[in-house]
Amino acid sequence: MLCPVCQSPNFVGDDLCDNCGADLRASDTPEPATGFGGPLLGIHLAELGAPPPETVDGSEDVARVVARMHLEGIDCVLVTEDGRLAGIFTDRDALLKLAGRGLEHGPIRDLMTTDPVVLRHDDTIAVAINKMAVGGYRHVPIVQDGRPIAVVSARDIFRHIATRLG
Repeated sequence: MLCPVCQSPNFVGDDLCDNCGADLRASDTPEPATGFGGPLLGIHLAELGAPPPETVDGSEDVARVVARMHLEGIDCVLVTEDGRLAGIFTDRDALLKLAGRGLEHGPIRDLMTTDPVVLRHDDTIAVAINKMAVGGYRHVPIVQDGRPIAVVSARDIFRHIATRLG
């Protein structure tokens, strides 16, 4: 069964799309066509111009990562192990996991969010919005062959939509 949102194949009977998290329970019920095509939500993420990701090795010290994020104004870093995406560490993680405890020393892999939701460069903006809304994320890594190539943020998407709407 193809997901009506992202067109990814899923097993018949799945409740949620494995790729974008869309609800598949009502996909057999006829509904008016609602397309996500066009210049607003149908473009691929590669055309959005998302910046290259800020990456750190999983062994990097938490205090150094937080200091770097603060000094460079970075909202999130992708944590890699042997060049492959292992996790994500965001300003929200720093606030929720370190507030009141002070900066800890130790590897960032101990505080990162493991197995983050990811996107592909050929996913559409509609898929990115869906994944962000369903998961409550502000940043989602874009990967190719398990390696991070960019990060799309809610800010990037809103900027694109505002520009297109005039």
